[in-house]
Amino acid sequence: MIIGVPREVKPDEYRVGLVPAGARSLVLAGHTVLVEKGAGDGSGFSDADYGVEGAEIVDAAPDIWARAEMVVKVKEPIKGEFDYLREGQILYTFLHLAADKTLTELLLEKKIIGIAYETVRGPGHSLPLLVPMSEIAGRMAVQEGAKYLEKANGGRGVLLGGVPGVAPARVTIIGGGVVGANAAKIAVGMGARVKLLDKSLERLRYLDDIFGGRLETIYANPLTIRAAAREADLLIGAVLIPGAKAPRLVTRQMVAEMKPGAVIVDVSVDQGGCVETSRPTTHHDPTYVVDGVLHYCVANMPGAVPRTSTLALTSATFPYAFEIAQKGITMALRENALLRPGVNVYKGLLTCEEVSQSLDMKYTSLEI
Repeated sequence: MIIGVPREVKPDEYRVGLVPAGARSLVLAGHTVLVEKGAGDGSGFSDADYGVEGAEIVDAAPDIWARAEMVVKVKEPIKGEFDYLREGQILYTFLHLAADKTLTELLLEKKIIGIAYETVRGPGHSLPLLVPMSEIAGRMAVQEGAKYLEKANGGRGVLLGGVPGVAPARVTIIGGGVVGANAAKIAVGMGARVKLLDKSLERLRYLDDIFGGRLETIYANPLTIRAAAREADLLIGAVLIPGAKAPRLVTRQMVAEMKPGAVIVDVSVDQGGCVETSRPTTHHDPTYVVDGVLHYCVANMPGAVPRTSTLALTSATFPYAFEIAQKGITMALRENALLRPGVNVYKGLLTCEEVSQSLDMKYTSLEI
């Protein structure tokens, strides 16, 4: 199989979809790996690093897309890449289609086989390809929140951990999944007073146990979310419904009731956001203010630490890419039940039920 690795073109995206070690494994197995010139630079991998492992360095993105049977990326295609897509091509990347009807319709029109990292399943309904980036985003959410709480950056001028004689900041985390748990770990470790809200009592019990009482767990409903948002210095949106658009749990009215200079970090913005006032931003222009509350809504947060992110991501994604290359897409999907939920679009059919519900589009069960 011919595997193409284009350079990411989304603003402030420095990750790459395949590392040199992965290229070597594919080449040794008899496959052709095409890497766009400079694709790995942002993550610290040079063209020479890929070349010595047998990859072919290609000067321009159109040549990669034209030749590759499977394109391995990090982020979904954006407008400048739309014309490169061709019928029957395998696109293996984060897609986040539930928040992007235009891209969904395009992939259907082009009859792409789109495998989304965020919906590939693991044992026990886990999301093994999403977990590494969720871990990073959760930890970064507190790091960025603490920075933007500083007065010079537009925040309230509050130190997250406080000092003796002065109370620490109050952090509210909505969602107790991988993002929320990692955010709680960092916030508690920095000495903040942390509340975490989730609608799963089982999950709250688990988090209460592992944090040993250092984390206040609260059942999530509109009243408890409103109360926790009102007292928060930093609010972190960490809500995920796999494959679906994030529910808007924090309303505009709740935002208006927050403290002036409070900070919202909405990690779920790549799935539409769980805060009504959220909209995607970039690392170069990460924040804006609504009703006196500073919003940080960067849709590719792990892209700010691309070396760590690329190594963590590709460790999880590569085994599936290798399996597809070895077996072909049809056999790989037949033999791997965990890979099948990752197929969001298949040759003109929308095959992810959560995306279909979010976009109110026709769903077709994947039959291989």
